Amino acid sequence: MTKISKRMTSLATKVEERAYEPLEAIKLVKENANAKFDETIEAHARLGIDPKYTDQQLRTTVALPQGTGQTIRIAVIARGEKVAEAQSAGAELAGDDDLVETINKGEMNFDLLIATPDMMPKVAKLGRVLGPRGLMPNPKAGTVTADLAGAIKEFKAGKLEFRADRAGIVHVRFGKASFSEDALLENLKVLQETIDRNKPSGAKGRYWKSLYVTSTMGPSVEVDIAALQEIQQEG
Repeated sequence: MTKISKRMTSLATKVEERAYEPLEAIKLVKENANAKFDETIEAHARLGIDPKYTDQQLRTTVALPQGTGQTIRIAVIARGEKVAEAQSAGAELAGDDDLVETINKGEMNFDLLIATPDMMPKVAKLGRVLGPRGLMPNPKAGTVTADLAGAIKEFKAGKLEFRADRAGIVHVRFGKASFSEDALLENLKVLQETIDRNKPSGAKGRYWKSLYVTSTMGPSVEVDIAALQEIQQEG
């Protein structure tokens, strides 16, 4: 049985078992993010879907307006002039057969992999090593594209790929504890709208089951989903 630290026990006493107004939840999570580093703020949404059915799967991207606060390392598999284009656009790694071979050996010093369409037959053979880590490029996620410069710029600026896991839960980081409450709320609102907009066609009954926000080392706080959906974004 996992032992809960005194610190976590103390923080948990500040959280009531109820759904908080969105801004109130974010404020509480920020207050509880008192580790000695800038904690990541995450959202965990339980949805009324069963991803084992193809028409109930959720996999898409979200462009967080305030970014994620994290630096991501991007690798690009391409050939010819596209390799130089990727390097110029800011990719940490770029190559063709040599990079494919490196990845096949299990060397993956990157957080995101982008590939050009013509390289996908070779990338597909890496499913065994990329699949378990969720790094396989996918057209729906914008990670299979000929527009390498555009894709790299978007992902560096805060675009994220996410998907529902086997239990129908979406896990997404949407900022840092150092972000302002308004910045985190803006990112969370855009995430909620993205999940709603990409509701699987086969989803039945209640779509949103629950939504919790938390920090890396803090307790989770439930968010009132209806209240979040009612928020009107400016602009």
